[in-house]
Amino acid sequence: MHDQFNTDIDRRGTGSTKWDLMEKLFGVSPEDGLAMWTADSDYPSPACILDAARKAADFGVFGYHSNPAALGGAVAWWTETRHGWTIQPDWVVATQGIGHAIANAIQLWTDPEDPVVVFSPVYHEFANKIRRLGREVLEVPLARSGDCYNLDLDAAAARMTGREKLLIWCSPQNPTGRIWSADELRALADFAEAHDLVLLSDEIHQDLIYPGETFTPAGVAAPDIAHRLVVATAASKTFNIAGQRTGYYVIPDEGLRKAMLHQLSLTDYKPSMLGEIMTIAAYSPEGAAWVDAQMQHLDGNRKAFDEMVNAIPGVRSIPLQSTYLAWVDFAGTGMPFDEVDTRIRKDARIAANNGPMFGTGGETCVRFNLATSRARVIEAAERLQKAFADLQ
Repeated sequence: MHDQFNTDIDRRGTGSTKWDLMEKLFGVSPEDGLAMWTADSDYPSPACILDAARKAADFGVFGYHSNPAALGGAVAWWTETRHGWTIQPDWVVATQGIGHAIANAIQLWTDPEDPVVVFSPVYHEFANKIRRLGREVLEVPLARSGDCYNLDLDAAAARMTGREKLLIWCSPQNPTGRIWSADELRALADFAEAHDLVLLSDEIHQDLIYPGETFTPAGVAAPDIAHRLVVATAASKTFNIAGQRTGYYVIPDEGLRKAMLHQLSLTDYKPSMLGEIMTIAAYSPEGAAWVDAQMQHLDGNRKAFDEMVNAIPGVRSIPLQSTYLAWVDFAGTGMPFDEVDTRIRKDARIAANNGPMFGTGGETCVRFNLATSRARVIEAAERLQKAFADLQ
């Protein structure tokens, strides 16, 4: 199983966003560049998913499809066996991926010009979608202490205007790789309760947890706020099936759930047949074994990358607790960020996500995707060492 994670697949010319758009977006040619930006993997999905897709293709009929009970059952099994959260299958509501889930939540539970609360630095699409939908981003910076990013709910309370209705939360945290403790999640739940906020918890990285770490779902940490909790997630990051554009909410409260089902019905949304089939196949004992093997591979990748990058004077790769997205701080180099960016793109020929796009707290950082072969990770680190060789 481990060999598949170290077999380089040439994705160029396949319509891959990650590889085929890197030159347009970053000025890095795919001919000699490394794509380490958007969050998908360079290795194939597990055999259980491929087998399910082949079975569907062999059947050959791709007509209208509806199997919500099977999807809900698979999600409920996975959520309980992997994360200790017992849910009902009918709490599961399919979406067209995590972005679709976030956008619909903003539309449903806020009005134009409402402030929407986010804690930064955070997944850039939170702010992008808030602004595109005509709402205001109310940004609350996380408090950084060394390598750790922490909640400062007193600072958050001081920024509240009383017009907020929605808080979008990221757990585990992207881009910092932080896993929130049960105590922190309970404090956040109390904050949402005190300010009468719907808490939308993006838990898409819930399965990408490194050895020795434990992820706690918001629904486990704070079951008493089920009346205002909406969890959004997907199998897409874990199993590299983001192209199927299939995700789901877990909504314990019947009123919130009915409201979202109505919202989705307004656009005649129904889940993708193949996306649903692949998600059901992923959430299985075979899928669980594959995830465990993937995390062993990623653990080796992050250790190799961190050791080499941290050898560059003034550069610090924040130790990951989760995700495959390394968060590297270049503040210690003393360089203007434009120069850091130029060295990464032009000298190292790496396409990576610049930290400022993630909001306040990301000004000196860059996010690198490590979900690829060990050889590519080591090559990327070597290129960075060479690009910043004058510091050594």
